[in-house]
This record gives sequence, structure tokens and C-alpha cells, in this order.
Amino acid sequence: QVQLVESGGGLVQPGESLRLSCGVSGTIFRLSMGWYRQAPGKQRELVATITSGGSLDYVDSVKGRFTISRDNAKNTVYLQMNSLKPDDTAVYYCNAKHGSLTIWGQGTQVTVSS
Repeated sequence: QVQLVESGGGLVQPGESLRLSCGVSGTIFRLSMGWYRQAPGKQRELVATITSGGSLDYVDSVKGRFTISRDNAKNTVYLQMNSLKPDDTAVYYCNAKHGSLTIWGQGTQVTVSS
């Protein structure tokens, strides 16, 4: 069973950066990977995705600020978050998909506050 473990969350001030990591206990080269987030009182939303072929997609609110990447050799997916805003505050979840298989990590808290 593939498992996902997120890390890298924390408390930062507006304008600062964080890099989230998602370690996968298995090979990821066939998996489409994504980052989602859920703020208090809101539904979980897609933040960014990267397919097994390297195609990228981002929600409009993070375009130009966030970058998703993958290192298949390390079975790890990253989310580089720059110019963070208070509205980015949420629990961030890593997601892996392959066919009908969908797997979630446990989430990591990101708080942007002055």
C-alpha cells in the first residue's frame, strides 16, 4: 500500500516562502501527483498538479507564486510557495492518483500571519 507523508509546513509572515515535501513509500513515476488545501470552514481545493508526464496545472490564485515539481528518483513531490499571503493559510494535503486509485497524505499546516 502506497503511503504519502507531507512535511515542511509552518508559520510564516506574509511575503515569505515555504517548501512542502511529499514523500511516497513507493515508486511514483506512473502516478499523477497533486497538492490540495483546506482552510477552516471551506471545502478542500486543488492547488497544483503534475502528471506522470510532467504536465502542470495550478489554481488561478497561486499562479506565478507556487511551483509544483517531482523527483521520481527520490519518490518525492514538492510545492515551492513564494510570496505567501494570509489567504494561503490552510492544511495542505498531498494526493496521488493512478487509474481508479487515489491516495491522500495526512496533511501539513501552513499558517501565514503577521
